[in-house]
Amino acid sequence: MESEILKVHNALIAKNISCADLIADKISAIRNSSNNTANFILDDVALEMALAVDSKIKNDEEIGFLEGVPFGLKDVYLLQGCNASGSSKFLKDYISPYTATAIKKLMDAGAIPVVKENCDCFGHGSTSENTFFGPVKNALDENLVAGGSSGGSAVNVAKGFTAFSIGGDTGGSIRQPAAFNKVYGLKPTYGRISRFGIMAYASSTDCVGPIAKSLEDIRIITNAMSGKDIHDSTTTDSIPIPESIFCDKIADNEFCLGYYKSFFANENIDQGIKQNFEGMISKIRKKGITVKELEFFDTNILVSTYYVLAMAETASNLARLDGTTYGERILGEGIKDDRAISRSENFTEETKRRIVGGTQVLSHGYSHGIYTKARFLLREIQRKFQSDFSEVNLVISPVTPNPTPRMGESLKDPLLMYLSDAYTVGFSLGGLPTLTCPFGQGVQVTADKNNEALVLKFAHFLKSII
Repeated sequence: MESEILKVHNALIAKNISCADLIADKISAIRNSSNNTANFILDDVALEMALAVDSKIKNDEEIGFLEGVPFGLKDVYLLQGCNASGSSKFLKDYISPYTATAIKKLMDAGAIPVVKENCDCFGHGSTSENTFFGPVKNALDENLVAGGSSGGSAVNVAKGFTAFSIGGDTGGSIRQPAAFNKVYGLKPTYGRISRFGIMAYASSTDCVGPIAKSLEDIRIITNAMSGKDIHDSTTTDSIPIPESIFCDKIADNEFCLGYYKSFFANENIDQGIKQNFEGMISKIRKKGITVKELEFFDTNILVSTYYVLAMAETASNLARLDGTTYGERILGEGIKDDRAISRSENFTEETKRRIVGGTQVLSHGYSHGIYTKARFLLREIQRKFQSDFSEVNLVISPVTPNPTPRMGESLKDPLLMYLSDAYTVGFSLGGLPTLTCPFGQGVQVTADKNNEALVLKFAHFLKSII
């Protein structure tokens, strides 16, 4: 699909549309949509930036590639002077004191934020139904969930309300909604893009990443946000992804693929998804590419390890929300009572479930048998990835074991929601770059750390044979 960024850029420099009119059209479409993707619409910020772009074009000044391009950001990112709620009741009136590094880099390049996007509260969910602002509806069928937690971001891209959106991925929260709405979504290598200014869910796996309709847009946005940040000690230097990866001839044996046998031994996998994936493997092999079957951890072990660690970290990260320094305060009979009531009334049931679970696994008498064991398994999972990527240079897999759920189904059984992450959480634990491609129910392409270019190059090849 043609680059939306290039399409907007060419229309602006050809003066086919003013930037102000473009932004107004996008905001109107979001406001009138029934998909419920917006928590806050950024009229003032967006219009001011659009008028500046129009002024440059009027004076025949050169504009950058991202200048004037409208984008959305998941409502867990801080944007100075604007609301940042994390889709929670707790922070519904909170105003950001500064701007997240990744968002600032995009705005410095001229991209225009138009909307803070609806998502699962604090990233806690896989359907974007766990939100104070009401559930997000799927772009393709409003009776289905949008996926989560970056549901609003994926839907806005799929509907064309934004040229691209910035989601957040902790255990699959970019990749899964991208699959459900048939767009591309990248979880980059952990540390490639700064997390400064994003509301933390699980700090050891949180990643900032793009959602877009084309691979070229994924490449452009990833490059724009990447790099070291003095505010985030986990960030690393990164090599820009070259545009040439989409036109270079594929060398013999450039791709050597693996897939995990345990993913298909999962009793919960939908047979249609399994058959489609096997058909794709057959097409790849017919092109002369080696595809190996690999052994890996049982999917239940992956889900259990991820959720033990993620719940422990969210219990720690959300301890700051007590109604005293941050969030809505509800008065009781004393400070202790104030905090208890404020947290009880303002957190959703799913968030409370994760805080209680995290507190439990960190508590005396349980931490050694649960949390310490999960940390051990994490190291084993990471070692297994190192071993596997000495044999293959890419791993492919489905995104989820089941088709997109209908609205309300996952709320009845939280365990089913957790199990829907069976194919995404392992790559998060490994800190690996993983891309969702919108083929069938969604295909994940994963490489070793810092190999985003290889992931995008193979995804471009895969698009040509599917």
